[in-house]
Amino acid sequence: MRADIRGSVMPVLEIQLDPGESVITPHGELSWMTTNIAMSQTTSAVGGGIMNALKRVAGGASLFMTRYQATTGTGLVAFATKVPGHIIPVDIGPKRRVYVHRHGWLASIPGVTVSVALQQSVRSGLFGGEGFRLQCLEGEGRAWIELSGELTRYTLAPGETMLVHPDHVGMFDQSVKFKITTVPGIRNKLFGADGFFLIALTGPGEITLQSMPLPTLAHALIPYLGLDATLPTGPLRR
Repeated sequence: MRADIRGSVMPVLEIQLDPGESVITPHGELSWMTTNIAMSQTTSAVGGGIMNALKRVAGGASLFMTRYQATTGTGLVAFATKVPGHIIPVDIGPKRRVYVHRHGWLASIPGVTVSVALQQSVRSGLFGGEGFRLQCLEGEGRAWIELSGELTRYTLAPGETMLVHPDHVGMFDQSVKFKITTVPGIRNKLFGADGFFLIALTGPGEITLQSMPLPTLAHALIPYLGLDATLPTGPLRR
């Protein structure tokens, strides 16, 4: 297997597979492939059954994943980013699992499993935004993560905490503790434009933050599309 990340602003993950090799992605990620790549649907890459599949759905992924496998000769399959950003290769192992935002997992080899990182606070999980619906990547093998906009990495010391708007959480190590917190002060709660809920990431470990999360981009484009933001399908305005 050989993987190349091509491009800059809108990168493409291009994977060459030898006969019998395969790669797993969320449903609907394909951009292009050669004719000797066979597609099949699966609910789990390395076991775990329906329960792991349901956990993955709770984390924001599809119930089914797609397996791309080379049949005869070397095959090629490619996955493009949805918005400007970066594709990051991450090696998962017994001593390293990572948490990513709900749309972050782009592809992985069959040895990697994807499930949800459960929250203790149901109330915060409901109202805290998409950034709290995290996916956990574990097992063994390589995964590729898609993050939006520019990336900023911090290495947190033990006990050091960064408060982050949920949509800007991209990825962080398993050693980093996370919990949902609130903005103090009644004026912040009622009128704060930055939101009521934040996520507290506490070291030790590395965190990767993204500058242009998809929900923020979509919301920012509404006035320029002439759509009524108060309605799901508002009328076009001149």
